[in-house]
Amino acid sequence: MKRLMAAVSVLFFALPAYAEVESFVIDQRHTYPSFEVSHMGLSTQRGRFDSTSGRITLDRAAKTGTVEITIDARTVSTGLDELEKHLRNEDFFNVDKYPTITFKSNAVEFENDVPKSIVGDLTLLGVTRPVTLAVSSFNCRVHPINKKYVCGADAATTIKRSDFGMTYAIPGVSDEVKLLLQVEAFKEGQQTQP
Repeated sequence: MKRLMAAVSVLFFALPAYAEVESFVIDQRHTYPSFEVSHMGLSTQRGRFDSTSGRITLDRAAKTGTVEITIDARTVSTGLDELEKHLRNEDFFNVDKYPTITFKSNAVEFENDVPKSIVGDLTLLGVTRPVTLAVSSFNCRVHPINKKYVCGADAATTIKRSDFGMTYAIPGVSDEVKLLLQVEAFKEGQQTQP
């Protein structure tokens, strides 16, 4: 019996620190995809989306993961009502026909046990194209206020909006758009507290 217990102990301590698939639900209060675009070569104009949902899974032992994000395009926000109305119409996001933007990935690439890039499919205006998000920071810990386990990350990529059929005002409004994602997500089954 002692030999069996010793063998079990050795096996237990030999297991990696992360031995399970962790599933996370996006915290909508701290996840705001945003974009940056050159306006006539004069300045960088910025906007964001105020409603995002999704799930993330990570298996840090196997160095795999999945990401599913849905952005409500109708919530585009710039601080200028007139511009937001224009961005919602057919010239840009055409939200009546395409109310959501999605990103889906089954290819999370790791460096050690930290995600460094996410290869997936971005669907915008009904067009799906592959994109790679570069992850510039990734941290997990117990949240100091609500005591829930949470992970957060910053990621970015650059696309050509014309690849998705959004060609209005090019080149005055740049074809190249930088997309940025700040995301926080709580481990599945946990709820944030106000």
